[in-house]
Amino acid sequence: MLIGVIAGLIGLSFGMFGVLAFRVSEQQRHIVDVDVDDPSLPEGAAEVLAVLGRAFVVVDAIDGVVRASPAAYAYGLVRGHTLVHQQLLEMTAKVRRDGVILERQLELPRGPLGQGTIVVQVRAAVITEEYILLLADDRTEFTRTEEVRNDFVANVSHELKTPVGAISLLAEALESSADDPEAVKRFAKRMHKESTRLAALVQDIIELSRLQGADVAQQGRPVDINTVVSEAVDRSQLPAESKNIQLVVGGHADARVYGDQDLLVTALRNLIDNAIRYSPENTKVGIGIRAKDGLVAVSVTDQGEGLSPEDQERVFERFYRVDAARSRHTGGTGLGLSIVKHVISNHGGEVTLWSQPGQGSTFTIRLPEMEGQGDADEAGKAAARPSGPDPRPQRRDAAGVHEQGATA
Repeated sequence: MLIGVIAGLIGLSFGMFGVLAFRVSEQQRHIVDVDVDDPSLPEGAAEVLAVLGRAFVVVDAIDGVVRASPAAYAYGLVRGHTLVHQQLLEMTAKVRRDGVILERQLELPRGPLGQGTIVVQVRAAVITEEYILLLADDRTEFTRTEEVRNDFVANVSHELKTPVGAISLLAEALESSADDPEAVKRFAKRMHKESTRLAALVQDIIELSRLQGADVAQQGRPVDINTVVSEAVDRSQLPAESKNIQLVVGGHADARVYGDQDLLVTALRNLIDNAIRYSPENTKVGIGIRAKDGLVAVSVTDQGEGLSPEDQERVFERFYRVDAARSRHTGGTGLGLSIVKHVISNHGGEVTLWSQPGQGSTFTIRLPEMEGQGDADEAGKAAARPSGPDPRPQRRDAAGVHEQGATA
């Protein structure tokens, strides 16, 4: 019996010890739960960050990502809960150490694969004793635009030096050859040619600058592409006649496009002038018009030497010349096709090239038809139509337009 009492006391002791151990464990677990509670931003900080319109990342004392915007993930700044780029980690370390606001422009890889980069303006600052905020603004497009503008200015400066220098030298030659009428005549002729080329270059530069500021969407209106072709051909008649080149127009498009008629005429005239410039004498340049599947297309075909595949890839670049020496001889500025591409792109269209060495080239511009023009045309006709029947006969002219017959 004594042994049973001792065994019972021992069991009771173990039971009480187990209950005490369980209670201690629960208390410790509660303390741990409180300590590892999810980190949170100061009150109102999340709402402010949401309306900034910039990518943001909030990191803690060990550079773990506490919160990040979708744009930060899209830019490739954050992956999971980690800052991806070493440059960002260096910024957070410096801000944490010095307690100052730091701002830098960084060019960072977009992802683990490929060579794509993104240029971001990053601002880092302490927002609490524990958290550091990174604000990032995508400056990629702005930076590229600046580079293009700087390259353009450098190219313009280089291109202007050639005719200006030539005119200066020719003027000196004229001055030293005042007693030689033949030399004066020869130098004056070359000066006239260089001045003409300089004027064309300046005009193209002005035209390109004007195009970059044009807003086709706001300033556009319905345009008849047949009128555009007719006006462009008319403006190109003089250079065509100087080489005895015949401009042949074929086709007709009833559909209209939406845009700036003057800009479209400039683009098409540049294509025609380019075809004339690089076509042999006594040949033809064809201009074809067609409308199909919601697109209006105009093609310009020459009988020149054609272009190699390498030249076709670069022919729309500013100041690019297939044959620089020949372009200077023919008066080319290297801007005409760049202007064409810019105008057509602003109108929501495209310009394509087909060419084979020895078989000539065909440049084709495609523009979307103006939507709803059928209803507008019918409304216009109904408004112009008299209330009663018109007894006069109707006929269709060569352009496909109905005209009222003349009355006696």
